[in-house]
Amino acid sequence: MANPRGFLEVTTRQDRPKRPVPVRIMDYREVQVRPNEAVIRQQTSRCMDCGVPFCHAGCPLGNLIPEWNDLVWRGRTREAVERMHATNNFPEFTGRVCPAPCESSCVLGINQPAVTIKQAEYSIGEAGFAENLIEPILPARMLDKTVAVVGSGPAGLAAAQQLTQAGFTVAVFERDSKIGGLLRYGIPDFKLEKSVVERRLAVMEEEGTRFRPGINIGTDITWDELRRRYDAVIVATGATAPRLLDIPGAELSGIYPAMDYLKDTNRFVSGESSSLSIDVTGKNVIVLGGGDTGSDCIGTAVRQGAASITTLAIGEQPPLERSDSEPWPMFPKVFEVSSSHEEGGELRYLASTVEFVGENGALTGLKVAKTQYLSDGRRVPEPGTEHVIPADVVFLALGFTGQDSRTLEEQIGACYDKRSNVARDENYMTNVPGVFSCGDAGRGQSLVVWAIAEGRATAAAVERYLTGSTFLPEPVSPHDRGFTLL
Repeated sequence: MANPRGFLEVTTRQDRPKRPVPVRIMDYREVQVRPNEAVIRQQTSRCMDCGVPFCHAGCPLGNLIPEWNDLVWRGRTREAVERMHATNNFPEFTGRVCPAPCESSCVLGINQPAVTIKQAEYSIGEAGFAENLIEPILPARMLDKTVAVVGSGPAGLAAAQQLTQAGFTVAVFERDSKIGGLLRYGIPDFKLEKSVVERRLAVMEEEGTRFRPGINIGTDITWDELRRRYDAVIVATGATAPRLLDIPGAELSGIYPAMDYLKDTNRFVSGESSSLSIDVTGKNVIVLGGGDTGSDCIGTAVRQGAASITTLAIGEQPPLERSDSEPWPMFPKVFEVSSSHEEGGELRYLASTVEFVGENGALTGLKVAKTQYLSDGRRVPEPGTEHVIPADVVFLALGFTGQDSRTLEEQIGACYDKRSNVARDENYMTNVPGVFSCGDAGRGQSLVVWAIAEGRATAAAVERYLTGSTFLPEPVSPHDRGFTLL
């Protein structure tokens, strides 16, 4: 283990440092910076190397956390990089944007601050690239089988890398002009700079994965044509249909799905577009939804110079500590202050949206009321508490409702479940032989770490389908993960 007395000697948790707020809001570079190596090693020494490491169960990837904590503490970087990549294709992504359910399951977290697992994961990924330890893994043999992956987010990239390394010829199709999906267009640079995505894509290209951006499957190429051209197809298109708000005034201009705003800004920051389509400079902004996507809108609006930013959440403020209904090692819903919340804006809870208010077809305000909980658990506006908040722009960060297109169903008869996800069986295969579904496309909106886990699992299922067996790692069956199957 790292240090038998580490958790007794180092009782203070020290997370990755952040750039000062007045400095970081002047640009879109990452908020957090790389900590000192001595700090990282000291923090990993707190790992207890538990007899039953619950952090394994907390991580959808089953990361071998105590093992690489020990290797980091001992300064054995190459081995730590190898151990990390045994379960996680992209530690440089999860080390930045994962909410770290593993830390909620850390045994030390019962009576001390949990081990800084996410920080160690980040440091391993960065050290791997800095020291040229992350090299292309070329297949030992090439198979005469081809696979098309549709969608280049974390699920699609993970599946593609696994299959490429196993010897398949893999092409990744992406309807946007650049590869990366959610990682490139959905997450702001202040959380994940796009150079981090580019360097991983460069490794994958050297391994042999072929990227085909700017091709919309279902339109430019039909799903049936793709099936005839490839031996297997993986649908990793994400869950991109936004949840809208059907209340009076929804037709007014100035109301946008949050992801439209984030995509527009990401394209502008990267130089893909020369101007912003949605610019909130000097405007009163309201964000509906208190999750990560809403937080990303706040940080983006701060950097654009919004006059005011207000976030409205319909429910109560989460507790500061675990509730009795979410005991260790469950992933609890607790109140957290994100880096974007540190930068500005107001956060209001128990706020129910009643009506969008406007003049001459343009948004001018939002009528809200205090949320009232009924005896059956429903949340409704409390009569007599309505008031109008001035607003020039409203961003809807209310989640997603599944697929934004039904071309799979129309062209090859693939089935969808009641949540508009692409239905699949326990082997991740749809009702159409040879067509698989993974990530948010199959399970609905979820975490990047779940997307990578599903991409890896689907790759193993595809190899078994095409060759009769698999040498790729096989995570737990979807039946044990609690999502809808065929």
